[in-house]
Amino acid sequence: MRVCFLMAGLPHYFTLVLNKLVTEYGVEVALIKPGQRSASLGSGVHEDTSSRKFRLYELEEYKTWYGKPFLRGIREVLETERPDVLIVNWPYILHFAMSPSFWTWFRDSGIKLINRDIPFNIPTWGKVHEYYYGGQNLNEDFSLNQNMTLRGYLWFLGVTAVRKIYLQRAAAHIYYTDEARQIIGSYGIPQEKIFITSNSPDTDELLAAYEQVRTEEPILPPNPYRLIHVGRLVKWKRVDLIIDAVRNLQDKYPQIELVVVGYGPEEEAWKQYAQQQGVADRVRFVGGVYDSVSLGRHLHASAIYVLAGMGGLSINDAMCFGKPVVCSVADGTEKRLVREDYNGFYFENGNAASLTKKVDTLLGDQSRLKTFGERSLKIIQEDVNIHNVLREYVRAFAFAVGRPNAVKTAEAPGNGRFLTHE
Repeated sequence: MRVCFLMAGLPHYFTLVLNKLVTEYGVEVALIKPGQRSASLGSGVHEDTSSRKFRLYELEEYKTWYGKPFLRGIREVLETERPDVLIVNWPYILHFAMSPSFWTWFRDSGIKLINRDIPFNIPTWGKVHEYYYGGQNLNEDFSLNQNMTLRGYLWFLGVTAVRKIYLQRAAAHIYYTDEARQIIGSYGIPQEKIFITSNSPDTDELLAAYEQVRTEEPILPPNPYRLIHVGRLVKWKRVDLIIDAVRNLQDKYPQIELVVVGYGPEEEAWKQYAQQQGVADRVRFVGGVYDSVSLGRHLHASAIYVLAGMGGLSINDAMCFGKPVVCSVADGTEKRLVREDYNGFYFENGNAASLTKKVDTLLGDQSRLKTFGERSLKIIQEDVNIHNVLREYVRAFAFAVGRPNAVKTAEAPGNGRFLTHE
């Protein structure tokens, strides 16, 4: 099976995911991305291609007549690669509806199109107004965009109509939350074309890192009241709410502190906010940490992982290191990972008092905290891990090319891995 991904960038964690698709699942992978950093890539996203085990093409990004980017020379790359399937996400997927000549060529090429997207970025068909005006569209680009102009609303109506075209042109769809079945189904997409993969980094590498850091001297002094947040430092991560929780609980738990791992445009603002709240000495910003062992050292030295805003994969990271999780409803990744009063708690979106209460519940019961952490690790080992995710990817590839039985899966002894053979 030959597959090609078309993406606006290559986050470091996805390099590892694609590597495993190549080395353990027998899939031949190529990736096409912009040669320069794309404006479509979120602030603070760390890219890494140095360890890749797949072919990489970096092309010139340009602005199309409809105002969104695409890449020059993609036809030539696809003619060279001759993949069975091409996996595309926003914004490049628009070109498959907005350029009739390109779509005609692509359709005639025999390559099958797979749409891969984040379902919370997509309104249900017929509910555009509720989505964009009602606060459902909480993301990096349009955070709570309730003051949209009529022109903006009409633009989103148009995008939704175009979305129906490209969704129906795709041979298969890959999403990581179950809500996608209802959302994408509302555009007339048959359920058998929708594949729910969950969302996961390379959990094999993270679990190996966990075993290593458990034998090392801790990177920080022991503290059973240490919170940790990992992620890009952008507004929608709401680190300010965690700082509020630290302030609210400092009298009850004199040892409480927060470790913030990540880079981003809000770093200085949140440092100042911690100062203003009188807890600057309790909030430690350590910068971006991207290799699994270094990240694991900080996670292992902490008691609770807290995600106060949008995000997802950092929850997987924390659970690989046996951490209980406190989060709000985020990008959907959390729904298969965080189970209320089992391995973590959900708090009310944007509510610092609610977050404070959930953190307090865990910090005040150290035995529960330990049990929740053990359950987090078990969920990763048995349920939401890289092998279960990639097995579903492979199923989607085979379905798209019309050969659902072309890829046979066999469980490797003792580790739950699945190998593929054409």
